Amino acid sequence: MDKDQPVLVGVSGGADSVALLDVLLRAGYTCIAAHCNFQLRGAESERDEAFVRSLCGERDVTLETIRFNTETYAHAQRVSIEVAARELRYRWFDEIARQHHCQAVCVAHHQNDQAETVLLNLKRGTGLRGLAGMRPKSANPIVPEGMPIVRPLLCTTHDYIEHYLRDIRGIGWVTDSTNSDTTITRNAIREQLKSYSKAEIEHLAQTAEYMQGYVDIIEGKDTREAGIVKLYEQLRECGFAEIEKIYEALQRGEGGKTFRSKTHVATIKKKQLCVTSV
Repeated sequence: MDKDQPVLVGVSGGADSVALLDVLLRAGYTCIAAHCNFQLRGAESERDEAFVRSLCGERDVTLETIRFNTETYAHAQRVSIEVAARELRYRWFDEIARQHHCQAVCVAHHQNDQAETVLLNLKRGTGLRGLAGMRPKSANPIVPEGMPIVRPLLCTTHDYIEHYLRDIRGIGWVTDSTNSDTTITRNAIREQLKSYSKAEIEHLAQTAEYMQGYVDIIEGKDTREAGIVKLYEQLRECGFAEIEKIYEALQRGEGGKTFRSKTHVATIKKKQLCVTSV
């Protein structure tokens, strides 16, 4: 993203979106914060909005807020509350991003969300695109022709995000009590993921990234994801655990850079990867 043009940041007040705003500000981006009050949790919804107002005020961040009559919309459209909130949120995000001449809408999805998405799609039944989960950058799901959606935290886990806020930055956040409602399918999967190790969550997220590459190859797209998958297919018998790092080093032309697995050594020479057995 271009630091000379603002970005819209969805800020609910939860740990993930608070961390996203903090990271983008520290990286030098001009941020416009956007907070949706769906008026579904009474005093808790008011608490969240007040928290976000205080957070943005302390950081001199322009804040846009809106109140949705979510239940009325859901009834009128004959959709679930979750679907209604998603449609309302992403449509409004696009409107506000355009008003402020933003280059993108940034949301706080992370590796746990990616794993949830893959498992949710598997549960419902899916093909390659469902296994591909969410991309780091994609079209707005409600306004496809609108501002792109960017997910800067898709490379990290929720546990690390909380560690970052609590132990590194000393920043607080609010918690949505409905996240514990396991009658909501995604929440039930989130609860299930609590028994997964950090490595298992990372592996699910990595699988989604590989699936993105396979989809792009099938569609004839020359993307980063497709390049990583092609390299993975070339090296998968060699046991390298750092396929993405190898790909990035190749793209940068880092001559002499060496990677090792238990059975092979890969060295970049003249922008080519030379692989030998140990």
